Amino acid sequence: MGDNPKKIVPRMKDYEDDGPWIWVAFVPGCRLILDFVIGPRKQYVADKLVELVNKHLSDKIPVFVTDGLNFYREALLKQFGVLKEFPRTGKRGRPKKPKIVPSDDLRYAQVVKTRKNGVLEKVDKKIIFGKDIEQSEISTTLLERQNLTFRQDNNRVSRKTIGFSKAKEWLENQMKLYCTHFNFCRWHGGLRYKDERGLSAKIHLQEKQELLSQNGI
Repeated sequence: MGDNPKKIVPRMKDYEDDGPWIWVAFVPGCRLILDFVIGPRKQYVADKLVELVNKHLSDKIPVFVTDGLNFYREALLKQFGVLKEFPRTGKRGRPKKPKIVPSDDLRYAQVVKTRKNGVLEKVDKKIIFGKDIEQSEISTTLLERQNLTFRQDNNRVSRKTIGFSKAKEWLENQMKLYCTHFNFCRWHGGLRYKDERGLSAKIHLQEKQELLSQNGI
């Protein structure tokens, strides 16, 4: 038998892949799956995810935290950046071209993990845009745990399974149903629920037909 070299995976910040990926926007403070996109590991998919996230936001822009993939940086600039123009200096040569710069209220940080031979060596927390970001805010731990929850709960995204979706459409429909149940029906042990009297209360389950109609399934 001939040699079977291992696949060389590029560095995280430059990693592109044509296979199907589930891109998830997650709000750790309230365990909310804000939105998701299914698509390849490409810039245009990151752009779509950030665009969807922006539709759910109020006027205040939250702190964004991702891994070290550079696609997020470019997507956030496209969505929340402003065009900066430079005045003419009167000197010889071409004038400086306008460029997109982060707005004053855009705050973004990355958690960059360095591995050697598959073993984690160090974790760096980098502030990319903005100021006044606490180190405790720069974390992807709960999102990484949520990715594991996806695999445990959902056979269609489990690894090495025969329950995968053969068509993207059905995977998207199933993910919509799962996320709706996760956000509105599931009891999260890490959160405290209160009713109007200050007593602990569970969220009431909604009718199945209502869940399906809300998600267009």
